[in-house]
Amino acid sequence: MTHEEHHAAKTLGIGKAIAVLTSGGDAQGMNAAVRAVVRVGIFTGARVFFVHEGYQGLVDGGDHIKEATWESVSMMLQLGGTVIGSARCKDFREREGRLRAAYNLVKRGITNLCVIGGDGSLTGADTFRSEWSDLLSDLQKADDDWEEHLCRRLSE
Repeated sequence: MTHEEHHAAKTLGIGKAIAVLTSGGDAQGMNAAVRAVVRVGIFTGARVFFVHEGYQGLVDGGDHIKEATWESVSMMLQLGGTVIGSARCKDFREREGRLRAAYNLVKRGITNLCVIGGDGSLTGADTFRSEWSDLLSDLQKADDDWEEHLCRRLSE
């Protein structure tokens, strides 16, 4: 990798914030995948957030969404399961739950979501992706100051 390519890679994530969650049953390699997302995200200049307890944490927000650091993923490769937790989430199967999840992401300025899991987890992520614009529209309709709030958070 040339010096220019190295510098370009280190600036790819500037202005972005990535949330990472694990969903479904625990599987080998989940912690390694979480660690890779966090470290590559930080290396490229992005802010990275853990979503504890999978989609349920995304819907509940609050302390379930915490900023990750380089050190917070040290010493996790040898641990089993997923250190950020995983939970079944009936709420996310309903549009209202996905609306709350969208609100929690935007409120923190999170621009990207990385879902680590199996088929059901990725189906949920695809549904969320396909509804994203409509969810943001609904949030805007519910709050007159939403557009200002959205622009302010996404520009931080």
